[in-house]
Amino acid sequence: MKNTPGFYLILVGLILLLNGCAKSPINKLTREAFPQFTDDLHLEHLLTGAVRHLHYLNTLSDNSSFTIGDDSYSVSWLRESMDSFIDILKQDPDTDELARIVAENFSIYQAAGRKDFPKGEMLITGYYEPFLKGSLTPDPPYIYPLYSPPASLVQTKKNLGGKQVFKRKNEHNQLVPYWTRAEIEENNYAAGNELVFLDSPVDAFILHIQGSGKIQLQDGTVRSIHYAASNGLEYFSIGKLLVDQKKMTIAEVSIPTIRHYLREHPEEQKAILNHNIKYIFFNWAPDGDPSGSLGEPLVAGRSIAVDPDVLPQTTPAFLISRKPVLDKTGAITSWVPMMRFVFPQDTGSAIKGSGRADLYWGSSNYAKTAAGSMKEKGTLYFLVKNGFEELEP
Repeated sequence: MKNTPGFYLILVGLILLLNGCAKSPINKLTREAFPQFTDDLHLEHLLTGAVRHLHYLNTLSDNSSFTIGDDSYSVSWLRESMDSFIDILKQDPDTDELARIVAENFSIYQAAGRKDFPKGEMLITGYYEPFLKGSLTPDPPYIYPLYSPPASLVQTKKNLGGKQVFKRKNEHNQLVPYWTRAEIEENNYAAGNELVFLDSPVDAFILHIQGSGKIQLQDGTVRSIHYAASNGLEYFSIGKLLVDQKKMTIAEVSIPTIRHYLREHPEEQKAILNHNIKYIFFNWAPDGDPSGSLGEPLVAGRSIAVDPDVLPQTTPAFLISRKPVLDKTGAITSWVPMMRFVFPQDTGSAIKGSGRADLYWGSSNYAKTAAGSMKEKGTLYFLVKNGFEELEP
Protein backbone atom coordinates (compact mmCIF):
# COMPACT_ATOMS: atom_id res chain seq x y z
CA MET A 1 0.00 0.00 0.00
CA LYS A 2 4.67 2.33 1.21
CA ASN A 3 7.63 2.42 -0.41
CA THR A 4 8.04 -0.06 2.36
CA PRO A 5 7.33 -3.80 2.49
CA GLY A 6 3.89 -4.36 1.30
CA PHE A 7 3.91 -0.87 -0.11
CA TYR A 8 1.22 -1.63 -1.50
CA LEU A 9 1.10 -2.35 -1.18
CA ILE A 10 0.39 -0.18 -2.41
CA LEU A 11 -1.32 1.45 -6.68
CA VAL A 12 -2.77 1.68 -3.33
CA GLY A 13 -5.76 0.95 -5.31
CA LEU A 14 -6.42 3.44 -7.93
CA ILE A 15 -5.83 6.64 -6.13
CA LEU A 16 -2.17 6.20 -5.49
CA LEU A 17 -2.10 7.07 -9.15
CA LEU A 18 -4.14 10.17 -8.38
CA ASN A 19 -2.49 11.33 -5.18
CA GLY A 20 -1.86 15.04 -5.13
CA CYS A 21 -5.13 16.19 -6.68
CA ALA A 22 -6.44 17.21 -3.25
CA LYS A 23 -5.03 19.62 -0.68
CA SER A 24 -2.70 18.63 2.13
CA PRO A 25 -4.31 16.83 5.08
CA ILE A 26 -4.51 17.92 8.71
CA ASN A 27 -1.98 16.10 10.87
CA LYS A 28 -3.74 15.36 14.18
CA LEU A 29 -6.03 13.01 16.07
CA THR A 30 -8.94 14.05 18.26
CA ARG A 31 -10.58 12.13 21.09
CA GLU A 32 -14.26 11.62 20.33
CA ALA A 33 -17.46 10.12 21.68
CA PHE A 34 -18.08 6.50 20.70
CA PRO A 35 -20.29 5.94 17.60
CA GLN A 36 -21.91 2.62 16.78
CA PHE A 37 -19.22 0.25 15.47
CA THR A 38 -21.09 -2.56 13.66
CA ASP A 39 -18.65 -4.78 11.80
CA ASP A 40 -19.63 -6.05 8.32
CA LEU A 41 -17.05 -8.86 7.92
CA HIS A 42 -16.44 -12.32 9.35
CA LEU A 43 -14.90 -11.98 12.81
CA GLU A 44 -12.56 -14.94 12.16
CA HIS A 45 -10.43 -12.74 9.91
CA LEU A 46 -10.59 -9.97 12.51
CA LEU A 47 -9.10 -12.29 15.12
CA THR A 48 -6.32 -13.26 12.70
CA GLY A 49 -5.46 -9.60 12.18
CA ALA A 50 -5.52 -8.88 15.90
CA VAL A 51 -3.18 -11.76 16.74
CA ARG A 52 -0.75 -10.62 14.04
CA HIS A 53 -0.87 -7.06 15.33
CA LEU A 54 -0.14 -8.20 18.89
CA HIS A 55 2.85 -10.09 17.54
CA TYR A 56 4.13 -6.80 16.11
CA LEU A 57 3.61 -4.99 19.44
CA ASN A 58 5.58 -7.72 21.19
CA THR A 59 8.60 -6.92 19.00
CA LEU A 60 8.77 -3.32 20.30
CA SER A 61 11.06 -2.24 23.12
CA ASP A 62 9.49 -2.54 26.56
CA ASN A 63 10.54 1.05 27.22
CA SER A 64 8.60 2.41 24.25
CA SER A 65 5.76 4.88 24.62
CA PHE A 66 3.47 6.37 22.00
CA THR A 67 1.51 9.59 21.73
CA ILE A 68 -2.04 9.15 20.48
CA GLY A 69 -3.95 12.41 20.21
CA ASP A 70 -3.05 14.39 23.32
CA ASP A 71 -2.35 11.26 25.38
CA SER A 72 0.75 9.15 25.89
CA TYR A 73 0.59 5.37 26.35
CA SER A 74 3.26 2.84 27.28
CA VAL A 75 3.78 -0.05 24.92
CA SER A 76 2.82 -2.40 27.75
CA TRP A 77 -0.62 -0.78 27.92
CA LEU A 78 -1.05 -0.96 24.16
CA ARG A 79 -0.23 -4.68 24.38
CA GLU A 80 -2.78 -5.01 27.18
CA SER A 81 -5.26 -3.14 25.03
CA MET A 82 -4.73 -5.53 22.12
CA ASP A 83 -4.83 -8.54 24.44
CA SER A 84 -8.22 -7.38 25.72
CA PHE A 85 -9.48 -6.89 22.19
CA ILE A 86 -8.40 -10.45 21.33
CA ASP A 87 -10.10 -11.83 24.47
CA ILE A 88 -13.33 -10.12 23.43
CA LEU A 89 -13.14 -11.70 19.98
CA LYS A 90 -12.48 -15.14 21.45
CA GLN A 91 -15.84 -14.90 23.21
CA ASP A 92 -17.35 -15.15 19.70
CA PRO A 93 -19.79 -12.24 20.12
CA ASP A 94 -22.23 -11.27 17.41
CA THR A 95 -21.65 -7.91 15.76
CA ASP A 96 -24.02 -5.99 18.04
CA GLU A 97 -22.51 -7.53 21.18
CA LEU A 98 -19.00 -6.79 19.92
CA ALA A 99 -19.94 -3.15 19.33
CA ARG A 100 -21.39 -2.86 22.85
CA ILE A 101 -18.41 -4.45 24.61
CA VAL A 102 -15.86 -2.37 22.72
CA ALA A 103 -17.80 0.85 23.39
CA GLU A 104 -17.86 0.08 27.11
CA ASN A 105 -14.15 -0.72 27.38
CA PHE A 106 -12.27 1.44 24.87
CA SER A 107 -11.71 5.11 24.09
CA ILE A 108 -11.47 6.30 20.50
CA TYR A 109 -9.39 8.86 18.62
CA GLN A 110 -10.56 10.05 15.21
CA ALA A 111 -8.21 11.00 12.39
CA ALA A 112 -8.89 14.68 11.72
CA GLY A 113 -9.26 14.27 7.96
CA ARG A 114 -8.46 16.57 5.05
CA LYS A 115 -8.72 20.34 4.98
CA ASP A 116 -10.89 20.29 1.87
CA PHE A 117 -13.30 17.63 3.24
CA PRO A 118 -15.97 17.98 5.93
CA LYS A 119 -14.52 17.68 9.44
CA GLY A 120 -13.12 14.24 10.15
CA GLU A 121 -13.55 12.87 6.63
CA MET A 122 -10.64 11.23 4.82
CA LEU A 123 -9.89 9.91 1.36
CA ILE A 124 -10.12 6.10 1.46
CA THR A 125 -8.55 4.11 -1.36
CA GLY A 126 -7.63 0.47 -1.89
CA TYR A 127 -4.79 -1.77 -2.98
CA TYR A 128 -4.47 -5.45 -3.84
CA GLU A 129 -2.02 -8.20 -4.70
CA PRO A 130 -1.78 -8.58 -8.50
CA PHE A 131 -1.60 -12.00 -10.14
CA LEU A 132 0.55 -11.81 -13.29
CA LYS A 133 2.30 -14.14 -15.72
CA GLY A 134 6.04 -14.02 -16.19
CA SER A 135 9.26 -15.75 -17.15
CA LEU A 136 12.62 -16.17 -15.47
CA THR A 137 14.29 -15.55 -18.82
CA PRO A 138 13.64 -12.82 -21.41
CA ASP A 139 11.53 -14.89 -23.80
CA PRO A 140 9.16 -12.70 -25.90
CA PRO A 141 6.65 -11.42 -24.98
CA TYR A 142 8.20 -11.57 -21.51
CA ILE A 143 10.83 -8.84 -21.95
CA TYR A 144 9.99 -6.27 -19.25
CA PRO A 145 12.11 -6.97 -16.16
CA LEU A 146 11.52 -6.55 -12.47
CA TYR A 147 14.85 -6.08 -10.69
CA SER A 148 16.27 -7.04 -7.33
CA PRO A 149 18.28 -4.27 -5.59
CA PRO A 150 21.50 -3.58 -7.54
CA ALA A 151 24.90 -3.22 -5.88
CA SER A 152 24.92 0.49 -6.81
CA LEU A 153 22.00 1.12 -4.44
CA VAL A 154 23.24 2.34 -1.05
CA GLN A 155 20.88 2.18 1.90
CA THR A 156 21.37 4.72 4.68
CA LYS A 157 19.17 6.04 7.50
CA LYS A 158 18.01 9.53 8.34
CA ASN A 159 19.16 10.97 11.65
CA LEU A 160 15.57 11.58 12.71
CA GLY A 161 13.08 8.76 12.67
CA GLY A 162 15.49 6.13 11.40
CA LYS A 163 13.77 5.86 8.04
CA GLN A 164 15.41 4.13 5.11
CA VAL A 165 17.08 6.39 2.57
CA PHE A 166 18.37 5.07 -0.74
CA LYS A 167 21.25 6.75 -2.58
CA ARG A 168 24.20 5.92 -4.85
CA LYS A 169 27.84 6.93 -4.84
CA ASN A 170 29.19 9.11 -7.64
CA GLU A 171 32.69 9.08 -9.11
CA HIS A 172 33.94 11.05 -6.10
CA ASN A 173 32.50 8.49 -3.66
CA GLN A 174 29.87 10.99 -2.56
CA LEU A 175 26.31 9.94 -1.77
CA VAL A 176 23.94 11.43 -4.35
CA PRO A 177 20.31 10.75 -5.36
CA TYR A 178 19.77 7.48 -7.19
CA TRP A 179 18.80 7.45 -10.86
CA THR A 180 15.22 8.06 -11.95
CA ARG A 181 12.87 5.52 -13.50
CA ALA A 182 13.73 6.72 -17.01
CA GLU A 183 17.48 6.63 -16.33
CA ILE A 184 17.35 3.13 -14.83
CA GLU A 185 15.37 1.69 -17.73
CA GLU A 186 16.99 3.57 -20.61
CA ASN A 187 20.59 3.12 -19.41
CA ASN A 188 20.25 -0.41 -17.99
CA TYR A 189 21.64 0.68 -14.61
CA ALA A 190 20.11 -2.39 -12.92
CA ALA A 191 21.26 -4.88 -15.57
CA GLY A 192 22.34 -8.20 -14.11
CA ASN A 193 19.73 -8.01 -11.35
CA GLU A 194 16.74 -9.18 -13.39
CA LEU A 195 14.46 -11.17 -11.11
CA VAL A 196 11.63 -11.99 -13.51
CA PHE A 197 10.25 -10.71 -16.82
CA LEU A 198 6.64 -9.63 -17.50
CA ASP A 199 4.85 -9.20 -20.80
CA SER A 200 3.66 -5.64 -20.21
CA PRO A 201 5.43 -2.46 -19.05
CA VAL A 202 2.10 -1.28 -17.62
CA ASP A 203 1.78 -4.44 -15.49
CA ALA A 204 5.35 -3.91 -14.30
CA PHE A 205 4.50 -0.30 -13.39
CA ILE A 206 1.38 -1.32 -11.49
CA LEU A 207 3.34 -3.93 -9.56
CA HIS A 208 5.78 -1.15 -8.62
CA ILE A 209 2.83 0.74 -7.17
CA GLN A 210 1.24 -2.24 -5.41
CA GLY A 211 4.57 -3.40 -3.99
CA SER A 212 3.80 -7.12 -3.98
CA GLY A 213 2.19 -9.74 -6.16
CA LYS A 214 2.17 -13.30 -7.40
CA ILE A 215 3.83 -14.38 -10.65
CA GLN A 216 2.82 -17.50 -12.55
CA LEU A 217 5.88 -18.77 -14.40
CA GLN A 218 5.86 -20.58 -17.72
CA ASP A 219 6.06 -24.00 -16.07
CA GLY A 220 2.86 -23.24 -14.15
CA THR A 221 4.45 -22.63 -10.76
CA VAL A 222 3.42 -19.52 -8.83
CA ARG A 223 5.89 -17.46 -6.82
CA SER A 224 5.32 -14.46 -4.57
CA ILE A 225 7.29 -11.27 -5.02
CA HIS A 226 7.52 -8.29 -2.71
CA TYR A 227 9.10 -4.88 -2.21
CA ALA A 228 12.80 -4.91 -1.32
CA ALA A 229 13.94 -1.31 -1.86
CA SER A 230 13.37 1.82 -3.94
CA ASN A 231 15.48 4.42 -5.67
CA GLY A 232 14.52 6.80 -2.88
CA LEU A 233 12.97 9.44 -5.11
CA GLU A 234 9.60 11.14 -4.80
CA TYR A 235 6.42 9.46 -6.01
CA PHE A 236 4.55 11.28 -8.80
CA SER A 237 1.02 10.29 -9.77
CA ILE A 238 0.34 9.49 -13.41
CA GLY A 239 -3.39 9.80 -12.70
CA LYS A 240 -2.85 13.39 -11.63
CA LEU A 241 -0.72 13.95 -14.74
CA LEU A 242 -3.56 12.81 -17.00
CA VAL A 243 -5.98 15.05 -15.13
CA ASP A 244 -3.61 18.03 -15.31
CA GLN A 245 -3.22 17.45 -19.05
CA LYS A 246 -7.03 17.35 -19.35
CA LYS A 247 -6.94 13.88 -20.84
CA MET A 248 -9.45 12.69 -18.26
CA THR A 249 -11.30 14.07 -15.26
CA ILE A 250 -10.77 13.16 -11.63
CA ALA A 251 -14.05 11.25 -11.70
CA GLU A 252 -12.90 9.24 -14.71
CA VAL A 253 -9.51 8.18 -13.33
CA SER A 254 -9.24 4.51 -12.39
CA ILE A 255 -6.84 1.69 -13.11
CA PRO A 256 -9.01 0.40 -15.99
CA THR A 257 -9.34 3.86 -17.57
CA ILE A 258 -5.62 4.53 -17.25
CA ARG A 259 -4.85 1.12 -18.78
CA HIS A 260 -7.25 1.89 -21.62
CA TYR A 261 -5.69 5.29 -22.28
CA LEU A 262 -2.16 3.85 -22.39
CA ARG A 263 -3.31 1.06 -24.71
CA GLU A 264 -4.97 3.55 -27.05
CA HIS A 265 -2.03 5.97 -26.99
CA PRO A 266 1.12 3.79 -27.14
CA GLU A 267 3.21 6.73 -28.33
CA GLU A 268 2.59 8.45 -24.97
CA GLN A 269 3.07 5.40 -22.77
CA LYS A 270 6.77 5.76 -21.96
CA ALA A 271 6.56 9.47 -21.11
CA ILE A 272 3.52 8.94 -18.89
CA LEU A 273 5.05 6.04 -16.96
CA ASN A 274 8.36 7.87 -16.58
CA HIS A 275 6.52 10.81 -15.02
CA ASN A 276 6.70 8.76 -11.81
CA ILE A 277 10.43 8.89 -11.17
CA LYS A 278 10.16 6.54 -8.18
CA TYR A 279 11.35 3.01 -8.93
CA ILE A 280 10.86 -0.18 -6.93
CA PHE A 281 13.17 -3.19 -6.58
CA PHE A 282 11.85 -6.61 -5.55
CA ASN A 283 12.80 -9.91 -3.97
CA TRP A 284 11.10 -13.29 -3.99
CA ALA A 285 8.86 -13.76 -0.96
CA PRO A 286 7.55 -16.74 1.00
CA ASP A 287 4.21 -18.15 -0.07
CA GLY A 288 1.14 -16.85 1.71
CA ASP A 289 -0.17 -13.39 2.47
CA PRO A 290 2.13 -10.47 1.59
CA SER A 291 3.72 -8.66 4.51
CA GLY A 292 3.12 -5.03 5.34
CA SER A 293 5.65 -2.48 6.54
CA LEU A 294 5.37 -3.79 10.11
CA GLY A 295 6.64 -7.18 8.95
CA GLU A 296 3.32 -8.89 9.63
CA PRO A 297 1.24 -10.70 6.98
CA LEU A 298 -1.64 -8.56 5.75
CA VAL A 299 -5.26 -9.66 6.14
CA ALA A 300 -7.61 -8.98 3.22
CA GLY A 301 -10.28 -6.48 4.18
CA ARG A 302 -8.65 -5.89 7.59
CA SER A 303 -5.25 -4.32 6.94
CA ILE A 304 -4.80 -0.66 6.06
CA ALA A 305 -1.89 1.57 5.10
CA VAL A 306 -1.52 4.89 6.93
CA ASP A 307 1.12 7.57 7.43
CA PRO A 308 2.94 6.46 10.62
CA ASP A 309 4.30 9.98 11.17
CA VAL A 310 0.82 11.23 12.08
CA LEU A 311 -1.39 8.18 12.68
CA PRO A 312 -0.66 5.33 15.12
CA GLN A 313 0.22 1.80 14.08
CA THR A 314 -0.04 0.45 17.62
CA THR A 315 -3.81 0.09 18.05
CA PRO A 316 -6.82 -1.51 16.37
CA ALA A 317 -8.93 0.90 14.35
CA PHE A 318 -12.41 1.19 12.86
CA LEU A 319 -13.01 2.28 9.28
CA ILE A 320 -16.26 3.67 7.88
CA SER A 321 -16.54 4.22 4.12
CA ARG A 322 -18.17 2.57 1.07
CA LYS A 323 -17.43 -0.55 -0.98
CA PRO A 324 -18.53 -1.59 -4.47
CA VAL A 325 -21.14 -4.19 -5.38
CA LEU A 326 -20.34 -6.25 -8.50
CA ASP A 327 -22.60 -8.12 -10.87
CA LYS A 328 -21.85 -11.56 -12.33
CA THR A 329 -19.64 -10.02 -15.03
CA GLY A 330 -17.49 -8.22 -12.47
CA ALA A 331 -18.88 -4.76 -13.26
CA ILE A 332 -19.65 -2.33 -10.45
CA THR A 333 -23.40 -1.82 -10.08
CA SER A 334 -23.55 0.25 -6.89
CA TRP A 335 -21.71 1.33 -3.75
CA VAL A 336 -22.87 0.38 -0.24
CA PRO A 337 -21.76 1.33 3.29
CA MET A 338 -18.64 -0.39 4.65
CA MET A 339 -17.93 -0.53 8.41
CA ARG A 340 -15.24 -2.70 9.93
CA PHE A 341 -12.44 -3.06 12.45
CA VAL A 342 -9.04 -2.81 10.75
CA PHE A 343 -5.35 -2.76 11.64
CA PRO A 344 -2.80 -0.15 10.49
CA GLN A 345 -0.16 -2.61 9.32
CA ASP A 346 1.26 -0.94 6.24
CA THR A 347 2.48 2.34 4.76
CA GLY A 348 2.83 3.84 1.31
CA SER A 349 4.77 6.68 -0.26
CA ALA A 350 1.53 8.26 -1.48
CA ILE A 351 -0.25 7.80 1.86
CA LYS A 352 0.55 11.05 3.66
CA GLY A 353 -1.06 12.84 6.57
CA SER A 354 -4.14 12.07 8.60
CA GLY A 355 -6.40 12.51 5.59
CA ARG A 356 -5.50 9.26 3.79
CA ALA A 357 -5.92 5.55 4.39
CA ASP A 358 -5.55 2.64 1.99
CA LEU A 359 -7.44 -0.64 2.48
CA TYR A 360 -5.83 -3.92 1.44
CA TRP A 361 -8.42 -5.98 -0.44
CA GLY A 362 -6.45 -9.18 -1.09
CA SER A 363 -5.85 -10.95 -4.38
CA SER A 364 -9.30 -11.90 -5.72
CA ASN A 365 -11.05 -10.51 -8.79
CA TYR A 366 -13.21 -8.48 -6.42
CA ALA A 367 -10.03 -7.13 -4.80
CA LYS A 368 -8.67 -6.02 -8.16
CA THR A 369 -11.89 -4.19 -9.07
CA ALA A 370 -12.41 -2.63 -5.65
CA ALA A 371 -8.81 -1.48 -5.35
CA GLY A 372 -8.85 -0.08 -8.87
CA SER A 373 -11.98 1.97 -8.36
CA MET A 374 -12.05 3.01 -4.72
CA LYS A 375 -11.71 6.74 -4.01
CA GLU A 376 -14.28 7.21 -1.30
CA LYS A 377 -14.74 9.53 1.63
CA GLY A 378 -14.60 7.88 5.03
CA THR A 379 -13.71 8.19 8.71
CA LEU A 380 -11.10 6.34 10.73
CA TYR A 381 -10.99 5.80 14.50
CA PHE A 382 -8.23 4.34 16.69
CA LEU A 383 -9.09 2.36 19.84
CA VAL A 384 -7.26 2.19 23.18
CA LYS A 385 -8.49 0.31 26.23
CA ASN A 386 -9.76 2.45 29.11
CA GLY A 387 -8.04 2.48 32.49
CA PHE A 388 -4.50 3.58 31.67
CA GLU A 389 -4.92 6.82 33.61
CA GLU A 390 -5.59 4.89 36.80
CA LEU A 391 -2.28 3.06 36.42
CA GLU A 392 -0.17 6.19 36.06
CA PRO A 393 1.91 7.07 39.16
